[in-house]
Amino acid sequence: MPELCRFYNIVIRMLYSDNSQHHKPHFHVYYNEFEASVGIDGDLLAGNLPVKQLKLVQAWAVIHEDELYDTWNKAIRNIPFEKIEPLK
Repeated sequence: MPELCRFYNIVIRMLYSDNSQHHKPHFHVYYNEFEASVGIDGDLLAGNLPVKQLKLVQAWAVIHEDELYDTWNKAIRNIPFEKIEPLK
């Protein structure tokens, strides 16, 4: 699963051809022992994250919404994508 971004010990990844399970554009988040699937719109789709980290991820997603949709469209067509800038 290619890494999309990393910040504050949060790792964000996006799978290729990953549009069958959640049926909406999303990415996967890893923080310590926590794992979650988060919609590009910020909805928590599966798993769990501490509230602080979820809010950071949601803020990052709002800032990078256009890039995330572009990346999603590439990923579901198995086209390589670039990393996205972390929060600073």
